[in-house]
Order: sequence, then C-alpha cells, then structure tokens
Amino acid sequence: MAEKFERIAVYPGTFDPFTNGHLSLVRRGLGIFDRVIVAVAQDSGKNPLFSLDERVQMIREVFRGQGRVEVEGFSGLLVDYVCQKGLNTVLRGMRAVSDFEYEFQMALMNRKLKPSIHTVFMMTDYRWLYISSTIIKDVARLGGSIGSFVPEAILGQINERMDEYRSRLNGQQ
Repeated sequence: MAEKFERIAVYPGTFDPFTNGHLSLVRRGLGIFDRVIVAVAQDSGKNPLFSLDERVQMIREVFRGQGRVEVEGFSGLLVDYVCQKGLNTVLRGMRAVSDFEYEFQMALMNRKLKPSIHTVFMMTDYRWLYISSTIIKDVARLGGSIGSFVPEAILGQINERMDEYRSRLNGQQ
C-alpha cells in the first residue's frame, strides 16, 4: 500500500488588506491541496496600512474554525520560509495577463534560488479579476463602500482604520 502524504501549499502575499479574491483563491486551493498556509509577508517593499501582526490576526479571523488553513507571518525570502516549513509548493493567483510577467519572473527567481520549490498558478475567479488590495484601499480612503470586496469578518477593522486615516488627513488641512 502506498504511503499517504499531505499536500500543502504556501500562499504568500502582503494581504493589506485580505480580499474576497484572496479568500476565493484559498478556498479553491483547498480543492487541490490538503492544507494551505497563508504566509503574510513582512518584507514586501510596500507601505502597509496594517502591521504584520494585524494582518495575520485579521486573516486568522477570516479562517477561524477552518483547520485546513494556517496563517503565519514571515520575513525574508519566501523560498527560505517554504524550505524551513519542509515544503516545496507555492500557490499564486493571477488576475489577468498583466500579472503574468511579474509572477513568472518571481517563480523563475524562486526556482533559481531553490530548484526544489514549485509554483502553482491559479486564475482568479472572474468575479474578482478587477480588484486588488491597492484598489480596495483607494476606494475606502475616498469614502467608498468596500463591503462586497472583503470578507465580512474583517470589514469593520478595515473601515475603522480608514476612518482614522481620513481623520488624520482632515486634521492636517
């Protein structure tokens, strides 16, 4: 009898904030993998709205009670994190052709750094093709409703942070 092994993928990103597109990708990834580790990046070169700890806690709230999803923060190279976990599969989503070049470059660089690391690409569900964390933050900063773009479990936290942001801006004027 063949030995059963667990298929685990690491889904990395900044997730600032976590969106329904991200949520959809994790759920769909669970159709292929036994577990998905949502790896929240500290070192992304971006200026996040939420701290690493806040992002990790918010995503854990989204997946509360779902034992097949783990959420962890990490810093440094993704390939080092994946190897430290004893894993070899990275899950990435692509919204459109515009994502392809960047994602392809990253996958090739990761493969060059650690040949044992494989990247699995999944197309984003058509409902979320046009959204990104950046666009959601821009809409929220300008007072638009983002309730249909982010998981309900974290909507209040995002709106609260945006209210604080707008208050600071208004106080500076």
